[in-house]
Amino acid sequence: MQRQKGLTREQRGTICVFLAAVLYSIGGLCIKVIPWNGMSINSARNIVSVLVVGGYLAAIRHPPRCNRWIALGAVSVCGTNILFSLANKLTTAANTIVLQFTAPIFVMLLSVLFWRRRPKRLDVIACAAVLLGVVCCFAGSIGGGRLLGNVLALLSGLTYAGVFLLNDLPDADPISSVFWGDILSVAVGFPFLLQETEFTAVAITSVVILGAFQVGLAYILMCIGLRTTPAVTASLISGIEPVLNPILVAVFYHEAVGPMAIVGAVIVIGSVVGYNIIRQ
Repeated sequence: MQRQKGLTREQRGTICVFLAAVLYSIGGLCIKVIPWNGMSINSARNIVSVLVVGGYLAAIRHPPRCNRWIALGAVSVCGTNILFSLANKLTTAANTIVLQFTAPIFVMLLSVLFWRRRPKRLDVIACAAVLLGVVCCFAGSIGGGRLLGNVLALLSGLTYAGVFLLNDLPDADPISSVFWGDILSVAVGFPFLLQETEFTAVAITSVVILGAFQVGLAYILMCIGLRTTPAVTASLISGIEPVLNPILVAVFYHEAVGPMAIVGAVIVIGSVVGYNIIRQ
């Protein structure tokens, strides 16, 4: 019997999700080294991302669509982009990514509120565990102006959950939502970008890397991967992001992470990953 050569569509999808998660993880490091306001950074990186995503849409001959669900998806993408950028400037990269990683729990809560899907006992236990981890992150960095950053990071988890939920709605088109969300991000932050004066080589290079890879290419890979990768598997693979993100910042930017924040990170990541493993 002849052995089948090459990867299956499911395997290629899994690889795309993994690569997207790795690309997402460089966000904290690049944002930290850019001496701009979070809104300015988000606008600038999305200028690059619009070109990347727009080029991809042109290459696959998929004109950007727009309807109410795609528009809501665009608002969720824009909100996630803005909140993540602002939070990274106001709290640690570790807190930002861990608090954003609460998105699966928000998916469950929003499903209860809007679709009347009753949560199972495991859902409730996982939610309680994640909330405990969130409390630890807050307790570990109340001072130094980090409370606001933590709140914004937590809100980014909510908007990120909105992106995942809108993928399954009628007439949804994730890549179109990404395209319009990027454009909206550019428009909202552009007035702040015009006020920046430190256009150093490091800042420009970091913005291009963020826009091309951490936003544009990462979103494209995620949209491709989710076509064939089950949500549970994708969630598990995405767990690499909250691990790599703070490690990269700690190594290259020497940002200290408090012990309570580390405890909170372990609880949040462990709870979400464990929840998905048990559900399989």
